[in-house]
Amino acid sequence: MGAGFLEANGLAHRLDDGRQLFDDVSFRVSTGQVVALVGANGAGKTTLLRILSGELTPRAGGVTVHGGLGVMPQFIGSVRDDRTVRDLLLAVAPLAVRAAAEALDTVELALMETDDEPTQLRYADALHAWGEAGGYQIEVLWDTVTVAALGVPFDRARFREVRTLSGGEQKRLVLEALLSGAEQVLLLDEPDNYLDVPGKRWLEGRLAECGKAVLLVSHDRELLASAATQVVALEGGTTWVHGGGFGTWHPARLARWERMAELRRRWDEEHEKLRELVRNLQQAAMNSDALTSRYRAAQTRLRKFEEAGAPPLPPREPPVRPRLRGGRTGLRAVTCAGLELTGLMKPFDLEVFFADRVCVLGSNGSGKSHFLRLLAGDDVAHEGSARLGARVVPGLFAQTHQHPEWVGRTLTDILWHGDGDRRGMDQGTASAALSRYGLAPAREQRFETLSGGQQARFQILLLELSGATLLLLDEPTDNLDLTSAEALQDALEEFTGTVLAVTHDRWFARSFDRFLVFRSDGVVSEVDGPVWDEGRVQRAH
Repeated sequence: MGAGFLEANGLAHRLDDGRQLFDDVSFRVSTGQVVALVGANGAGKTTLLRILSGELTPRAGGVTVHGGLGVMPQFIGSVRDDRTVRDLLLAVAPLAVRAAAEALDTVELALMETDDEPTQLRYADALHAWGEAGGYQIEVLWDTVTVAALGVPFDRARFREVRTLSGGEQKRLVLEALLSGAEQVLLLDEPDNYLDVPGKRWLEGRLAECGKAVLLVSHDRELLASAATQVVALEGGTTWVHGGGFGTWHPARLARWERMAELRRRWDEEHEKLRELVRNLQQAAMNSDALTSRYRAAQTRLRKFEEAGAPPLPPREPPVRPRLRGGRTGLRAVTCAGLELTGLMKPFDLEVFFADRVCVLGSNGSGKSHFLRLLAGDDVAHEGSARLGARVVPGLFAQTHQHPEWVGRTLTDILWHGDGDRRGMDQGTASAALSRYGLAPAREQRFETLSGGQQARFQILLLELSGATLLLLDEPTDNLDLTSAEALQDALEEFTGTVLAVTHDRWFARSFDRFLVFRSDGVVSEVDGPVWDEGRVQRAH
């Protein structure tokens, strides 16, 4: 296979209600490049990927793909129907292979019904077509793929139901197939969802060495920083390309906004000067025919200047601006003595001081979420003691978004009524608060109808309003887009108080100063820096 590339040229898309989603989208992904596509939720990243993959037709512009295209849709990881491993691998195989497989399956079924000569001939033809389409080669590839992802050869894995695989195994299976396959251009929509940190590190390594042209959407800032060679940002209704990696993207973006604002300011000044000139000459021309031609020339200049159009304003600042204030508390914020969450861990002692930033790490099922819920005042079975210090008011951000008390209620209603330490607020105040979190348009929606990102932002708003001085955050960045995650991190920097957070987000974890690991053998201990390789929890069954 020769080198692959993907080129987008002047793409535009309109929504059904006539709104322009984006316009003049142009960029190129070349061999050996991993290009990150970033943009706020709702900017149109998924729509753009559907246009690039040929699933949607753009209103304007075109897409060129050279070297074959492999696509990883977002739903992989959450397959719950009766598809088999072979079905899933076929779904990401080239069209010719898919068509040949369908024809072969149809004839095989027919053979079971009627084993006559015409059907046998059709079967022989279908087998030949399968070979011609590259079916046998792809089965060799699938063999290495299932061995790598599931530890068994394709013959033993082919009829296994995909829903019996974990989300991480589903992702790994499809990623192995695409990264090792013949297609030289890959579109990967959130390929790292459901992968644990060792899985993400594996993906970073594979992306670096695969040598293909890859366009990637991900919310994992560490993955973007380590894997992306370029960033295509979809914002302000179009795209712009940052030639460096994600690490330098934020400053580049701010510099670009400043440049845009400066160009617009100069245009406005020049515009005002021309209008002033036309006004003055209009007055003068009334008294002197000699100045009429100069007046007309100035009018023409102004018209042409306006027709050329003003340079665009920078996109509005990201909508999320949390104000987590907190307040001073006693020196010892949390004291645990001989604490043991029954059946989950061995007893441990811990002292957390005012203003500490404690990152809680460890494998799933090790009791981290239970620990936060206990500190929040929930009824969690335990031995030993966990005490909060003077003026320490806990506020919990729950990972599962399970809030039965909010179901069926609109955001305005939840804010109107208040709860515990959170006072109720009138509609004006509520609207202003919701605006700072980009939630004003959703204020009359019921909580359970919000997207994951909107629910996460709403929970952070409620923490802000509760006046908590101890923030207990369970995977808070999981559902946030990049700009919201950055905004949360900035707000935590400003927060007066203590923070305990459970996270698998490596970029987020860097901003903490203490690290507590819930180990798979039940031991809880403090370490110097983040530890990401804790295995699954070992429990006596």
